[in-house]
Amino acid sequence: MAFRKPTDSRPQILGVSPAAAIPGGEFQIRGKALSPTARPHVRFGEMTAPIVIGSDTFAIVRVPDGASASEMTVGNDHQSSAPWTCGIGIQIADSVHPVANPVVDRAGNVYTTFSGSPGQKTPVSIYKIDANHRAKPLVTDLMNATGLTLDADGLLYASSRHDGMIYQVSASGNLSVYVEGMGVATGLVFDPDGNLYVGDRSGTIFKISRQRQIYVFATLEPSLAAYHLAFGPDSYLYVTGPTTSSFDCVHRISSAGVVEVFYRGLGRPQGIAFDAKDNLYVASSFGGRRGVVRLTTDAKPELFLSGSAIVGLAFAPSKAMILATNNSIYRVDVGIEGRRVV
Repeated sequence: MAFRKPTDSRPQILGVSPAAAIPGGEFQIRGKALSPTARPHVRFGEMTAPIVIGSDTFAIVRVPDGASASEMTVGNDHQSSAPWTCGIGIQIADSVHPVANPVVDRAGNVYTTFSGSPGQKTPVSIYKIDANHRAKPLVTDLMNATGLTLDADGLLYASSRHDGMIYQVSASGNLSVYVEGMGVATGLVFDPDGNLYVGDRSGTIFKISRQRQIYVFATLEPSLAAYHLAFGPDSYLYVTGPTTSSFDCVHRISSAGVVEVFYRGLGRPQGIAFDAKDNLYVASSFGGRRGVVRLTTDAKPELFLSGSAIVGLAFAPSKAMILATNNSIYRVDVGIEGRRVV
């Protein structure tokens, strides 16, 4: 008589995508025996997550508010899978209003804005969030603070889309005008030589030399929101800016000011940042899913992180990704080192 080998009926997770998410984002789970008779139960630590779609081999789960555990399990009424480690964003600040990338200094302090609506005077313009996630007002008298960047000495710069000025911000939060006349000034970035680039969302990228001479570096289609800037490993300036198109692109601009399309096919691309391996991360939607898209050096896309309303991102020295939504700041431990330009 032949005996059938017992089968393992324990749920198995075979793959999860994307690699990370913030609350409200979604993971796609592929596996075996996830739930033979009913919808599976998905938990992050002890917290149960809502199921969008559930079957025996596939599930889509939404990350609930307050989730912090990085270990996901899938189970049924009788048993659970082995844990699967994924990146979960932890909120480190709320009641803010970023419209571009946060920035992180060498000590791990995070800077972000409360930008406000056009012409709105907000009580706080720029916040500093320390390593213990304590947010403190840094600047209180800058109208419509928009873009932020740091120079090689760690000095903070901020743009105002209200008055078209770029300000230097001292460690104590005092402002001094660095340059003016930048139109609807949004994104900021320094190149390795100390030149500052400013995105005027009405269609111009300005270059400001160390001597504060102003040049028109390139022209682009106007943006509905803001230009977001980052320098790549190839010495090109990379630019995003959502337009009326639902099939937007990432541009790159040579040192001579020649504009090229690096990748086309993103929805509402906003904040951008490079990692140390030269991959580009873009806050955008891709294939109908919103979050952070990773583009390899040969422009191959994949959704790296799931989440809605993400407007900016940056890498921390601790290899965490700092994400800015339109009202909060999140930290996700992704183990990725960011690229340093200055």
